[in-house]
Amino acid sequence: MSLELVVDARKEGIWLALLRDGKLIELHEEQGNNDFAVGDIYLGKVRKVVPSLNAAFVDVGYDKDAFLHYLDLGPQFSSLNKFTKDTLHGKQNVADLLYFKGEKDIPKDGKIDEIISSSQSILVQVAKEPISSKGPRLSAEITLAGRYLVLVPFSDKISISQKIKEQDERDRLKDLMESIKPKNFGVIIRTVAENKKIEQLDQDLKDLMEKWRGMYANLKIATPPKRVLGEIGKTSSILRDLLNADFSNIHINDETLFGEMKDYVAGIAPGREKILKFYDGKISIFERFAINKQIKSLFGKKVPLSNGGYLIIEHTEAMHVIDVNSGNRKGADGQESNALATNIEAAEEIARVLQLRDMGGIVCIDFIDMHERENNKILFETLKKFMQSDRAKHNILPPSKFGVIEITRQRVRPETDIKTSEACPTCNGTGEVQASILLAEEIESNLNYLLTDRKEAAVSLLVHPYLQAYFTKGIISIQVKWFYKYKKWIQVRSVTANHLLQYSFVNKNNEEITL
Repeated sequence: MSLELVVDARKEGIWLALLRDGKLIELHEEQGNNDFAVGDIYLGKVRKVVPSLNAAFVDVGYDKDAFLHYLDLGPQFSSLNKFTKDTLHGKQNVADLLYFKGEKDIPKDGKIDEIISSSQSILVQVAKEPISSKGPRLSAEITLAGRYLVLVPFSDKISISQKIKEQDERDRLKDLMESIKPKNFGVIIRTVAENKKIEQLDQDLKDLMEKWRGMYANLKIATPPKRVLGEIGKTSSILRDLLNADFSNIHINDETLFGEMKDYVAGIAPGREKILKFYDGKISIFERFAINKQIKSLFGKKVPLSNGGYLIIEHTEAMHVIDVNSGNRKGADGQESNALATNIEAAEEIARVLQLRDMGGIVCIDFIDMHERENNKILFETLKKFMQSDRAKHNILPPSKFGVIEITRQRVRPETDIKTSEACPTCNGTGEVQASILLAEEIESNLNYLLTDRKEAAVSLLVHPYLQAYFTKGIISIQVKWFYKYKKWIQVRSVTANHLLQYSFVNKNNEEITL
C-alpha cells in the first residue's frame, strides 16, 4: 500500500487529495479563512445558560452562538476556569503550571448552572465545526495535539493508545513520559509513538509546551470573543497524523507552499522531505493524477462499481441512505454468489465514499438481499475490515432481518459536497437554444484572432476529452490543418473537469489568455 498527497494551490484556497494506490480516499479544502476549525481555542463569553439542556450557549465570534454541554466541560474545568480568571486579571504570571494549585474535579452528574453563569469569560476549544444552520460545538477540556503526543493541561494522567498492544512497549512509554512531562500536565501517547526514541518524544513535548505558552501570551491580552490559539492547517495536520513509511510522494504545485511543507516535514520527520515533489506541469495537478475524473464519479448521486453495479446515495436532514444495485452484472455461479460478490465490492466502495465525502451521522445501507446467514456474516465482517482505515469514530451494526446495515459515523466537519451535475451545453441552463452552436467555428475564429491579430507567440487549447479527440483524430486532423495554416503547432489538451462545450486558451506559461 502506498499513500500519495496531492496539493493543489488555487486562488480561492488549497485543495488536498489523499490517494491510496492511486485511488482517491480523502478530499479537503483549506480556505484562506480558517476560523472555527476543529482544535481552535477561543476565549468566549457565556451568553445563556439553559438548565433544561444542562448546556450553555457561548459567543466565540461566530454568527450563531456555540453549544457547550455540561459533559464537555471536562473534570478539570474548575482548574481551567481559575487559570483563565487569574491570567486575565494578571495574577497568573507564567504559562507553566509547576506552582499552580488545581481545584477539585467537577462531579460527573452535576448541573451546568452551578458551575458557570451568564456573561462569564470561558476558555473553550472547537470540537465540531459549524454545520448547516448550527454553530460550533465546544469543549472546555483543552488538549493540544502533536505528532506523537497529546498534551492535556491540569491533569497528571498518562494514557496510551489501545492500538499499542505490546505490554513492554506500553511500560517503556509510560515510564518515559513520567520522567519528562511537566507537573500538572497529562499526556495521551498516540499510536505513532510506538518504538520512537526519547529524543523524538521529548522534542514533540517541547513543541506542545511552546504552543501552550503562545496560547497563554494571547490569553493575557484577549477580550472575548477572541481566538487565542489556531489549529495548524489541514495540510500540516494530515501530514502530522498520517505521515509514515507508507507515504511515497507528496506533490505540490506552488513553490512557496512547497518550501513551507518541506520545512514542516523536515521538522516532524527528518530525512523524509525527499518525498516532496514540486509539480510544474502544463496541465493542472488534479488532471495529471486523474483526481478530477474520480471526483466526478464519486460525488454524484449515482456511484458506479467496476463490475457493472452501482450505488444510489441520497442525503436527508436526518440520515444518509445508500442503495446497492447489481446493474447489468451477470454470472454463472447463481444469484446468491453474484449478490455476495456485488455486495462485497459495494462495501469496499462505500467505506471509501464515507471517508471521501466525510459523511457523518446515521448511514443506512440497503445491500442486495442474501438468503444464507453465512453470507450476511461475511459481508458484515468485510465491511468492518474496509472501515478500519477510517480515522473518524464509527459503529457498525449487523444486518437487520431486512438486510439493512446501519452505521453511525462521527461528524466533526461539514460534509464535503461537490456538485457533479453540469449545465446543459446547448442552452447553458437557460432553457433556450441559441441560433448558432457551431463550436468548432467559434474556437477557430478565436484562435485566428489570437494568432493573427494579437500575435500570441504560443497558444494551447484546453477542452473536454471528447472535443480533444475531435480536433486531433485522423492523419489530416483539424490540429494538423491549423499547423499548415498558422505555421505553429497548437497543442490541444483534454481537461476532464471541463463540461462538454467549455474551452479556454493558455500561453506558454500555462496562464489563461482572456479574449
